[in-house]
Amino acid sequence: MRVAVLATDGVEQVELERPWQALEEAGAEPELVSLETGQITAYDHIDKAGTKQVDLDVSSADPDDYAALVLPGGVVNGDFIRADADAVAFVKAFFEAGKPVAAICHAPWVLAEADVVRGRRMTSWPSLQTDLRNAGAKWVDEEVVVDGNLVTSRKPDDLDAFTAAMVEQFAAGPEEDDEG
Repeated sequence: MRVAVLATDGVEQVELERPWQALEEAGAEPELVSLETGQITAYDHIDKAGTKQVDLDVSSADPDDYAALVLPGGVVNGDFIRADADAVAFVKAFFEAGKPVAAICHAPWVLAEADVVRGRRMTSWPSLQTDLRNAGAKWVDEEVVVDGNLVTSRKPDDLDAFTAAMVEQFAAGPEEDDEG
């Protein structure tokens, strides 16, 4: 199973590394998709923490090549990704195909921008709650929330619950269309 991990400079390092490791341990093949080729710089809150090589830039990436999508957090990461039209379209395509998506911390900003949160129960970093409610989501303050094919969590402290729910949802595969 190939899984796209969409991130850019400013990604929260632990929110990139822990899901990546959980995917590999579950037998999946994560690939880093970003706004540009080269390397991205990860952060530990506001301090530079390391780099990671990009596998593919988002403008060249095809959502059909992936079974699922992970959106790690980080304030700068979430803000940069939601401002990129190719990245937003890439994310939206996963929802249109019913594929599982996992987003943590500030990553749900991208989901709001893609207009895929309306009517969904979800969580995020607390400062995003108004943005998500304004986009039509039912925001809750819980460690991990699973709503259909969407898994969301609040922060690095939630990573154990987040990665467990993510692996379970990804193993279940795409949501079936009840009308089809």
